[in-house]
Amino acid sequence: MKKSNYWKSEHGHLYGVMLAFIALCFLGCKDNSEKEGDLPFSPDIPIVISDFTPKEGGLGSRLVLYGDNFGNDISKVKVTIGGQDAKVIGVKNESLYCIVPAKAYTGDIEVCILGVDGEEIANGKAEKTFAYQKKLRVTTFLGKHYENANDVVKKEGPFNDCGALMRIFWLTFDPQNHNHLYYAGDTESCRLIDFEKEYVSYFSTGLDRVDALSWTMNGDMVISHNHASDTKIGNYLSTRSSNFTQKENLNVARGVNGAAIHPVNGELYYTRYRAGDIRRYDFETKKDELAFNYPYTAVAVYLVIHPTGNYAYLIGYEKNYIMRSDYDWDKKTFTTPYLVCGLAGTAGYADGVGSSARLNGPVQGTFAKNPEYAGQADEYDFYFCDKNNHAVRKLTPLGRVSTFAGRGNNGDKGYSDGDLRTEARFNSPEGIIYDEERQCFFVGDSGNYLLRKIANEE
Repeated sequence: MKKSNYWKSEHGHLYGVMLAFIALCFLGCKDNSEKEGDLPFSPDIPIVISDFTPKEGGLGSRLVLYGDNFGNDISKVKVTIGGQDAKVIGVKNESLYCIVPAKAYTGDIEVCILGVDGEEIANGKAEKTFAYQKKLRVTTFLGKHYENANDVVKKEGPFNDCGALMRIFWLTFDPQNHNHLYYAGDTESCRLIDFEKEYVSYFSTGLDRVDALSWTMNGDMVISHNHASDTKIGNYLSTRSSNFTQKENLNVARGVNGAAIHPVNGELYYTRYRAGDIRRYDFETKKDELAFNYPYTAVAVYLVIHPTGNYAYLIGYEKNYIMRSDYDWDKKTFTTPYLVCGLAGTAGYADGVGSSARLNGPVQGTFAKNPEYAGQADEYDFYFCDKNNHAVRKLTPLGRVSTFAGRGNNGDKGYSDGDLRTEARFNSPEGIIYDEERQCFFVGDSGNYLLRKIANEE
């Protein structure tokens, strides 16, 4: 199994803040007499880069250069790192403060002075190179962003022309064909994303509201219908042999929001909105029974089962918290759940442990293995879409919640690619899945009509 790089968080944030403070100090310190550090650029002496700090980092890192003859006019200074233009924040002749750009792979540092017409009239290069580290970034993978909802176009099409991807509510890979990524669209149409053909098509279920798609042990698909009737079928079996064009009735159920299949024993678990319970369906015996009651009725609850089958997370959308249900291997069923993070009925935004964390409309989540946990009882972190906080959050096995991506700039909703925290913004993300084969996350950015991607720079 490949080792993924998703767990490498930006540990340099505090260090970067310290550098910024230092830079502000040396850029702002002046006395009444002119100092050598305040001198303008001189064409008669060379530009020298004698040192820089830090020696390594990635996109968005704060970099301070030391040397001579940088000048004091920020508009006349150009800095490139690895051939990419860096944003210059301040300059004081013997020191310069800039931001490391994306894809500065070679790490070569150069300072240029520009003339009146923007031409380069002098330059200096550092003898040593900056050790550029690739970072996780948010990019737009599929779909078209529309500023005006009235302009939205819904259509099938190739990856570069597939229109708006409406309501990417629940993402799932075909376990027998990793080039096929499906998503349930809730009140919108379901879609099939074909990586081999690079094409997005509608996936017809014949149902008006599908909130979950899951897979049996032999690769058939379970389609869950979220309807408001006590006499209609809630879960259907769509067979692989029919190319998922035919459905078989499984059971009568009203308001099925979440559904998942145990990865080892194969039984189906599903949640009912109105009843406020989680039920268990056995494909062999056809028996449908109560697994356990949820603490609240008339709430949407989504299910994600741990890859080992040891436990499941119950994601309470309206109640803004996540509960955990442990699996009883002897009885082959999940047990009464308990709180993991968030506080029931209290919406908000706060990173923290357990009930000190605050969520606001959590939806789909996905497990991703963290090599730093190798050999521990649980080797996975859980990433979930916090819809109304416009972010992707991370939940560790010990119950600590942190913000993984989104809320860049002003922390509100929006649309922007880039650094996970300082730049990236989402608008009501709902679906998320970790692709272990491609070493990335895919995020259904519903409010922006897009499928976003979180991966290391290419």
